[in-house]
Amino acid sequence: MSLDPDQLPRRFAALTTTHVADACLRAGVPVRCAPAELRPVVAGGRMAGRVLPTRHVGSVDIFLEAIDRAAPGDVLVVDNAGRTDEACVGDLVVLEARAAGLAGLVVWGLHRDTVDIRAVGLPVFSLGATPTGPQRLDPRPADAVTSAQVGRWTVGPEDVALADEDGVLFLPGERVGELFDLAESIRDTERRQADRIRSGEPLRAQVGFGAYLAGRAENPALTFREHLRAVGGAIEE
Repeated sequence: MSLDPDQLPRRFAALTTTHVADACLRAGVPVRCAPAELRPVVAGGRMAGRVLPTRHVGSVDIFLEAIDRAAPGDVLVVDNAGRTDEACVGDLVVLEARAAGLAGLVVWGLHRDTVDIRAVGLPVFSLGATPTGPQRLDPRPADAVTSAQVGRWTVGPEDVALADEDGVLFLPGERVGELFDLAESIRDTERRQADRIRSGEPLRAQVGFGAYLAGRAENPALTFREHLRAVGGAIEE
């Protein structure tokens, strides 16, 4: 990882997943967003940390095994195949994760014990809640603690998970420093644009929208994104 793991939460504290997703676009890095249905259990929850992957097969021992080998600040990523017929994580797992110094949990599935999880306060993102736990015990796959699937994305310890109220985003660990630098630049540009709007200068004027329309009239293939890159706008990336 090009960024010290201890710096992750500090750098991300002044950013949003939106800024970082735009940075991925600008850097040509795949934007690996978890499906929008994955939402925070604790309002306002946000986290940043190395992915600690687990594939759930019906028993809590897989989580204890992963936590036992975790480093402080890791994010437990639970792959329960997006199932909505059972909860795979409850308050005891969340408590154990907090005691081990983890940054939070991403659950590709359901949780239970919502009131108790909120009382713990550790950030948890899941597909929702149901009262029942698993009534199965499936064979353990070979990659049970080395990779996890979240939506269409497969992630592992070489990845970083970021999460806030806009959702969950996965980054390649070796690109985190570069992407955070870009995200900070995008954030600063957007803040300046917002201040100018509040001061009475429309965004259309700031980005030369009239010039874009004139340019498009001459060259119908001209896209607004190309125009923004030329003038230094940041609203689309």
